[in-house]
Amino acid sequence: MWNSFILVAAGLILLCTSFAIDIDYDSNAMIIDGQRKIIFSGSIHYPRSTPEMWPDLIKKSKDGGLDAIDTYIFWNVHEPRRRQYDFKGNLDFIKFFKLVQQAGLYGILRIGPYVCAEWNYGGFPVWLHNIEGTELRTDNEIYKKEMQIFTTKIVDMCKEAKLFASQGGPIILAQIENEYGNIMWAYKDAGKAYVKWCAEMAVAQNIGVPWIMCQQADAPQPMINTCNGFYCDNFTPNNSRSPKMFTENWTGWFKQWGQKDPHRTAEDLAYSVARFYQAGGVLLNYYMYHGGTNFGRTSGGPYITTSYDYDAPLDEFGNLNQPKWGHLKQLHAAIKSGEKLLTSGTAMTKNYGNGINLTIYTNDKTGERFCFLSNNLTEEVNVDLQQDGKFLVPAWSVSTLDGCKKEIYNTAKVNTQTSIMVKKQMDNEDKAAKLSWMWTPEAMKDTLHGKGNFRARQLLEQKRATSDVSDYLWYMTSVDINGTSWNNATLFVNTSGQILHAYVNRKLIGSQSGYVFQFANAISLITGRNIITLLSVTVGLQNYGEFFDLGPEGIAGGPVGLTDNSNATTIDLSSNTWNYKIGLDGEVKRLHDPNSPHARLWRTSAELPTGKPMTWYKTTFKAPSGTDPVVVDLQGMGKGHAWINGNSIGRFWPANIADYNDCNGECDYRGPYKADKCLSNCGNPTQRWYHVPRSYLTSDTNTLILFEEIGGNPSQVSFQTITVGSICANANEGNTLELSCQGGQIISEIKFASFGDPQGKCSSLQKGSCEAALSLSAVEKACVGRESCAIDVSEATFGSTNCANITKKLAVQANCENEMFY
Repeated sequence: MWNSFILVAAGLILLCTSFAIDIDYDSNAMIIDGQRKIIFSGSIHYPRSTPEMWPDLIKKSKDGGLDAIDTYIFWNVHEPRRRQYDFKGNLDFIKFFKLVQQAGLYGILRIGPYVCAEWNYGGFPVWLHNIEGTELRTDNEIYKKEMQIFTTKIVDMCKEAKLFASQGGPIILAQIENEYGNIMWAYKDAGKAYVKWCAEMAVAQNIGVPWIMCQQADAPQPMINTCNGFYCDNFTPNNSRSPKMFTENWTGWFKQWGQKDPHRTAEDLAYSVARFYQAGGVLLNYYMYHGGTNFGRTSGGPYITTSYDYDAPLDEFGNLNQPKWGHLKQLHAAIKSGEKLLTSGTAMTKNYGNGINLTIYTNDKTGERFCFLSNNLTEEVNVDLQQDGKFLVPAWSVSTLDGCKKEIYNTAKVNTQTSIMVKKQMDNEDKAAKLSWMWTPEAMKDTLHGKGNFRARQLLEQKRATSDVSDYLWYMTSVDINGTSWNNATLFVNTSGQILHAYVNRKLIGSQSGYVFQFANAISLITGRNIITLLSVTVGLQNYGEFFDLGPEGIAGGPVGLTDNSNATTIDLSSNTWNYKIGLDGEVKRLHDPNSPHARLWRTSAELPTGKPMTWYKTTFKAPSGTDPVVVDLQGMGKGHAWINGNSIGRFWPANIADYNDCNGECDYRGPYKADKCLSNCGNPTQRWYHVPRSYLTSDTNTLILFEEIGGNPSQVSFQTITVGSICANANEGNTLELSCQGGQIISEIKFASFGDPQGKCSSLQKGSCEAALSLSAVEKACVGRESCAIDVSEATFGSTNCANITKKLAVQANCENEMFY
């Protein structure tokens, strides 16, 4: 057994305000203060929500059956400038972990400090990239020194707050680096040396709990190597003493601008979890359990959306994503019922052929048993376990069997409600007059005349020029045309993206977006001096891949040139003197801040200017009443950035429409999941609604400020709340069906209820060939007028069905409303 991580010096123990917790492990269990455990964990990234949201998110995680909360630490937001740190507000990870402990949960600290996470630049601060001689994620002394300084600072902060379990705190595991094994091949021997150094540096921190490395097959001891993916049942640690850990079970997938909404079914996610524990899994972490929001300019990619919902069990706003949350809650309870046997018993697997496997965990002394019966096929099968009974196992599913005789859960049988979320316009009492807008144009006189703040005789790489303090970098030069004008010319610009707006002689001549592309546009040039102004725009920096940090942004090196199509003359402007300006004039003047000293710039007019690129808009509004999450509907806007009372709610881009293909409305949970399966939202804006945290709002007047980059119309902008509109559920006989609304709403009406063999899906449920006469009345009696209810699905509740030998189930559809309207 690997040596326990515990403080043993009496003097150190006396200094602790609480008792040290002994964290140990073997191949079958996490051993916490001598108790053998399996662990369910969930990722919640503290900067993707607000401190006011944290207690509710943590409570719902615990209610969902989790034992631990996992988070990355995001270097670039904590150290935006070298040796200048920020741990305030939603960056206060110490407070976050203390709330985790107060809730009675464990914590997992993933320092990285490379995090990927679809986060801007993978969590690296761009100043690190800009240090001369630095090479990231390899055996580079400059990088390793900076990484060690930041890692040590985070560890020291945790020690000072007594957050490690060895100090009586919640943190039971810590991670160094992240998924390096996926790309280590590209770094060759330097990569291997770097991994060895990472392990030694981490162990030297003396944190008193185990360290992990994910996706690192050659992780040095005592590192525990772990697995990330959609399925990890076939993963085997590189040390026979190490527990089998699934550090990222991807609960859904991220979304990019221009793409559709991904969805991973509750059935498949539960199947992945059950298969992992069937195969000897010890710890599983859901990535994400709550995805949240990419506030500010934190989204990476490039092109990662502001919403990081991830189709997680808790949605972007903190609502229960049903049925996923409830289905997993029931799975956790089922697996936990066998915890003693899973962590201490003897395991044996019988193969029944054709993808059917029975895994038996046995207490050799008492004979107690706990079983997993899995069907990896895409069609159901009948399995005869002889004296233990016969079982119908649905396609692509796992059943847990108490005593190996009684099914207590099946991953394909969803016995929890589906919540249909709705967006509600503000109530009449909340509605003021239609939003009244002020506006001001982005000041561009300087840049359109070619004036900048610094110059160079080359086309600079955007990260190096801006240190990523803004999405925007202006490139400006001029060219003299002698003789006759060029009336049939082309401007061409090679750029690494992500967006380019081109101006010639103060007029916008075209825009384009992409990863790496050539912009080419017809222009006319006058005799004499012509001014070329190029605005390069980033939409999140790259965050993944070998040498991703070296990927150029902007018009790095070009070439940029002009062609006279009349005589095929070409002028290469790449080595011209280029003037540069970082950011927008409105950013410098802090126009996003309602208290900006430049308030005189805001204008009103009888007719609001719309469709005009590079325009700022401002309005005021009253916060919606109640406690339901708030969103702002930015339909009609193009692309830009939004602020509420000076707080950034992220980039917006409703003009970016997902294509119409591959949304057929059907989603078959069977078979391996991949990110392009079960897509929706075809033909609609990638993201139309944007989260406005309640803590950003005041009870008095609130201010919304929008910067519109490509031209939009704010007249359709509105504020809405998100809540459960209706609920529906199916539950098999022998289960308890739980129904609930949220936000103080009650179940106002039972639209459908049938106990027997009901048919159809949510919103289209129908009676089958048999039904109990008391179906509707029994559900109404149990649920109407209540926020939640629980129904025993049995003939004792509903009476006889005359359904012969078929498996009976209950189907219900209900509405939720505010009690005042009931």
